[in-house]
Amino acid sequence: MGRAWRCSGLRWSADGPVLVWEGGRRSALTWGKRVAFGVAEGGVRTCAGARGHACPLAAAVPARRTGARCEECARLDRAHSVAADTLADDPRPYRVYLAWFGPGMAKVGITAVERGPARLLEQGAVCFSPLGTGPLMAARRTEELLRAALGVPDRIPYADKRAARAALPEGEGERAAEIAELHARAVGLGGWPESLAREPFRPVDHVGVFGLRGAPAAVGEVSELVAGGAVSGELVAAAGPDLHLVTGKGAVVLDTRLLAGWELVPAGGRECAVPVRALKGRAGAQDGLF
Repeated sequence: MGRAWRCSGLRWSADGPVLVWEGGRRSALTWGKRVAFGVAEGGVRTCAGARGHACPLAAAVPARRTGARCEECARLDRAHSVAADTLADDPRPYRVYLAWFGPGMAKVGITAVERGPARLLEQGAVCFSPLGTGPLMAARRTEELLRAALGVPDRIPYADKRAARAALPEGEGERAAEIAELHARAVGLGGWPESLAREPFRPVDHVGVFGLRGAPAAVGEVSELVAGGAVSGELVAAAGPDLHLVTGKGAVVLDTRLLAGWELVPAGGRECAVPVRALKGRAGAQDGLF
């Protein structure tokens, strides 16, 4: 079979998307690059563990689960996250932001200032603007205030984000219009914590960074990997954890979170052969092998 690799996920660097492998190896991804790998014959997807530690049970996890962790490891991982409100003494400054993923899809969130735009790139935000900066708990209170006052969520399903990418407005101004209006409403609200400094509207657009300008619209998405299957295609765009690959059957989105937990091997020249379903909002849903 040759050497097998385990993928730790997709990361966004200053130079673009990078696939990270167990052991620290990294594979830079550039537009036009062929992405090709097979899934080991007879393999089973196993839990990726938590906080850098292997799962003590080496538990099997469902192929369609984007989080490659068993219930216990998922609980341990979340218990140490900012989202779980368990890091109240984190001394780093945090930024509250508005992010936009497509028409009618805006959200409010927070990220550590030192991370720059990484969190927004990881989420697949088409454009965003900062709202304010301050201590973690002040940022968290502001996030809750704005979520309620503006009527926007703190998360948007990835399926909705993928569907929206197929029909984004052409101009940066059009893409930023919704968060411009929300920003104006947000800074006019009372009740902001005194320790959080408001920031002017400063939109950042990621369409070029993601490679979406001129990329063919995706017709489907990989629903799961299977033992003995293969993925093969030309990389034309990437957003959040998603790779947009042109295959023999058209452009397909691969959520790289589905890779974790599998043993991956060279594709050996095989075509894309994994279950693919139509993107949300597209007719003629398919859920069989390409």
